[in-house]
Amino acid sequence: MNSLRKRIDKIKPHFMEGGKLSKLRSVFEGFESFLFVPDKVTFKGSHIRDSIDLKRTMTVVIIALLPALLFGAYNTGLQHFRSIGIDSGQLQNFWFGFLKILPLVIVSYGVGLGIEFIAAQIRGHEINEGFLVSGLLIPLIMPIDIPLWMLGLATAFAVILGKEIFGGTGMNIFNPALLARAFLFFSYPAWMTGDKVWIEGLTKGQNIVDGFSGATPLSLLAQGESAKLPSVMEMFIGTIPGSIGETSTIAILIGALILIATGIGSWEIIVSTFAGGLTMGLLMNLVAVNDYMRIPAYYHFVMGGFAFGAVFMATDPVSGAQTETGKWIYGFMIGVLSILIRVLNPAYPEGVMLAILLMNVFAPLIDYYVVQSNINRRLKRAKIALNKQSR
Repeated sequence: MNSLRKRIDKIKPHFMEGGKLSKLRSVFEGFESFLFVPDKVTFKGSHIRDSIDLKRTMTVVIIALLPALLFGAYNTGLQHFRSIGIDSGQLQNFWFGFLKILPLVIVSYGVGLGIEFIAAQIRGHEINEGFLVSGLLIPLIMPIDIPLWMLGLATAFAVILGKEIFGGTGMNIFNPALLARAFLFFSYPAWMTGDKVWIEGLTKGQNIVDGFSGATPLSLLAQGESAKLPSVMEMFIGTIPGSIGETSTIAILIGALILIATGIGSWEIIVSTFAGGLTMGLLMNLVAVNDYMRIPAYYHFVMGGFAFGAVFMATDPVSGAQTETGKWIYGFMIGVLSILIRVLNPAYPEGVMLAILLMNVFAPLIDYYVVQSNINRRLKRAKIALNKQSR
């Protein structure tokens, strides 16, 4: 690493102001900060000194996503070989899935980082590490068979209209990864809904074994076929059709433990989201006029993207609530709305995406009223104390 550091220091003057490559300064600094801790310090004003910078924060989130990513690769291969009736081994399943997921990750990072580099050059700003997480989240919430050009288009939409137009990292209103999925869902619904989109190869004319449909648990419920649901343990482990990183609840919970233990993810939002989902699920059980309402409330946690959204999407520190009380309200409403949309909207069996995007809009309003409430309470307390002194 010392030799690499010396080589970078040698070419660095060319990218600084006055150098022949000064126009590429943002690009150079982006690569330098990716490899090494920046040597910049502040010279004036008050600043909080902390060892956790944006790069370290993004690195922890990526580590937390790895269990879901690795299991997603294994499950992609498993579902493919199941669909064509081949008894495959675990390594064969993983390698097949890895080769299918890799192009999606490359396209997501290539398009997203490319746009961020261009935006930084135009503005003359430093390149932020915020897309390191979004670039991995986007493939994980997509069907495995999504065309690469569609994924690139959705990524560009999310970065440009969902992030850069607001000022870049830390300024976006919506979660960029969810915007990418929403864009594809409303623009190309045939590629985001139905049974065949979740299994690699079902759209390529391969011979599918009898009795294998590729339907997700949510789509089975939407069709009124609750008797065909996989077991709770199978859904908890994740050996079911679905988005790449969303099927395994146990892998997602491992990621949640990493985020909570490191203080990167808000445990308040995670817990309150599950609490909101459980509350609405129990209320639906009381009505119970269709299959969706009859299933036990905890089933919702192991189906679709509920757990993934609660752990990795709702906890986005930029688009979520910031105040402690606001986090509880924000997460609880996400859980409530997720189940409400799932149960009451048969045309759209998955409600987590819309629930989080909707609450992204209301997060600043929630924080405003929480802060205002604290101010009013303190003013009232101060007024009472002042009246006592005047007596």
